[in-house]
Amino acid sequence: MTDPVYIHPLPEAVSVGSTFALTGAEARHTEVKRMRDGEALVVSDGVASAVRGQWQSGQVVVTEVLDVEQPRPRVTVVQAIPKSERAELAVDLMTQAGVDRIIPWAASRSIAKWDGKERKARAKWENAARSAAKQSRRLLVPEVDEQLKRPSDLANLLADAAKTRIVVLHESAEVGIAEVDFDVDEVVLIVGPEGGVSDEELAQFASLGAQAIVLGPQVMRTASAAAVALGALGVLTSRWGKATIG
Repeated sequence: MTDPVYIHPLPEAVSVGSTFALTGAEARHTEVKRMRDGEALVVSDGVASAVRGQWQSGQVVVTEVLDVEQPRPRVTVVQAIPKSERAELAVDLMTQAGVDRIIPWAASRSIAKWDGKERKARAKWENAARSAAKQSRRLLVPEVDEQLKRPSDLANLLADAAKTRIVVLHESAEVGIAEVDFDVDEVVLIVGPEGGVSDEELAQFASLGAQAIVLGPQVMRTASAAAVALGALGVLTSRWGKATIG
């Protein structure tokens, strides 16, 4: 079994032999897990740095500074906001499957709306992503952006459009995911609501260079579609080439 992962800020210039304490929720988590002296654990800042250490008298003693690799391609999921009971499930599943960035999308056919409660709703997604990252032993916690209100706004969120492949998961598409060239720096997966992506939205995404693709013969529900697509990308690219932590 791999070592448990804790998400917590790391000291500056952390090195082998450094010691530091966990605070807040992660300190309480060690109590829940009944950590014993000598047990191994991994602590990551969730962004770029991580260490392996041993638990000693309520402190982390660093035994190894880990190499945190950024995956290529980086995968952003634009997720149409599902019904409340399925929203956190969608975030949990796609985090387990390796998503790097999540953009909630107020699609025209989304039943759930964040009007007037975006901060609270976004915080729930962030907490779900953080929890799933720890459970799946991830060193990098996916970031959750502000919600996308119009497909055209996606252009402002792309670091380099020329090195980005945008795909819309659509049941009527004629191109399968295995037929797409994903040798790019970033992939943007667009997942529509249960009612589907409207023709107008599909056209707007297409104007940004998006391609409609299908995952397979079954129609995925909005809560699971991103996770299934990420699994496919894991084997179609080098993203699942090796384990993140040993």
